[in-house]
Amino acid sequence: MFLSRLEKFENLLLQNTFSGAVLNPGASLTYLTDLSFHLMERPVIFFYLLGKKPVMVLPDLEKAKLETLPYEITPFFYGDNPLERESAFRKAIGSLNLIGKRLAVEPTRLRFLELEYLNEYAPSTTFVSGNKVFDTLRLRKDKGEIEAMQKAVEIAQKSFQALLPQIRVGKSEKELASELTAQLLKFGSDPELPFQVILSSGPNSANPHAVPEGRVLQTGDLVVVDWGASYEGYASDLTRALVLGKPSDKQRSIANAVLLANTAGRTTGKPGIAAGDVDRAARKEIDNAGYGKFFTHRTGHGLGMETHETPYMFAENMQILEPGMVYTVEPGIYLPGEGGVRIEDDIVVTPTGSKSLSDLPRELYVIQ
Repeated sequence: MFLSRLEKFENLLLQNTFSGAVLNPGASLTYLTDLSFHLMERPVIFFYLLGKKPVMVLPDLEKAKLETLPYEITPFFYGDNPLERESAFRKAIGSLNLIGKRLAVEPTRLRFLELEYLNEYAPSTTFVSGNKVFDTLRLRKDKGEIEAMQKAVEIAQKSFQALLPQIRVGKSEKELASELTAQLLKFGSDPELPFQVILSSGPNSANPHAVPEGRVLQTGDLVVVDWGASYEGYASDLTRALVLGKPSDKQRSIANAVLLANTAGRTTGKPGIAAGDVDRAARKEIDNAGYGKFFTHRTGHGLGMETHETPYMFAENMQILEPGMVYTVEPGIYLPGEGGVRIEDDIVVTPTGSKSLSDLPRELYVIQ
């Protein structure tokens, strides 16, 4: 599997006229090596040069991880004395002869810390954004990846169902978010969740990326729950909306509009259409309901080893959908000072259309 991924990686590098690439910890490095590292004060760099054995700079304490590497590399280790890093980088770069090379980097991952070492010991090498390579590398998921994401969805759904009986007036956002986190781990999520649980209530639910606070849930509140699990490194990302007590006419109105938008977004996706078509289909329903200005973000984003990756579902995106792409559909309406509703599902493009990996009820949950 990893050799086929490397072959795909090489082809993308060649197509974009790169001599190779430099990666630091992140999803792409894990995808290519099955190695997982945290970004920390100790730099980790993976050099991949076409036609050469890969080279890696990493701290001594990570040495044991290389025992599981699916192919051979040349490692250069350093200890806890920061001065030892300079020697490791100098030797690693010297072994590769990078003079005049054009190397791809991930602009959202490479830090100034690593770039300083690269510029110091490879001054005649050009480091260029490799977005065209990395945006494509993990774009189409294979059967095993989709199965892992399906499992991540199942874990998330079971966790939410376990939380529902505990959602009531008097509970705080933080308390419920913590409980949902515990349930995710209980039902089998990887220890590192794809993102922090969002559980927002009342006026806070009008903030799409609210952070759970000490606010106590009250009768009449709209509540937005945005959560996900991770399974074997692959993420799920779901959102459902609730109301405490009998919903008002306005609350029902925005919930119905978002449900129609979610349905339109979920059913529009298929091979050969533009990602932007999904956004336009969902946005049209909210515009028709008169709430267009309160839908303040794109309809969705790609999903995989990272919570946000290509393709991005915004109206102007002409990227063509292909089988194996996975993305979210998450329209929302947010009324400042009042509350919001968002409904989110995870969608995979199939050879003939698309299907939702998630199947929790999407209607507004009424908590009495």
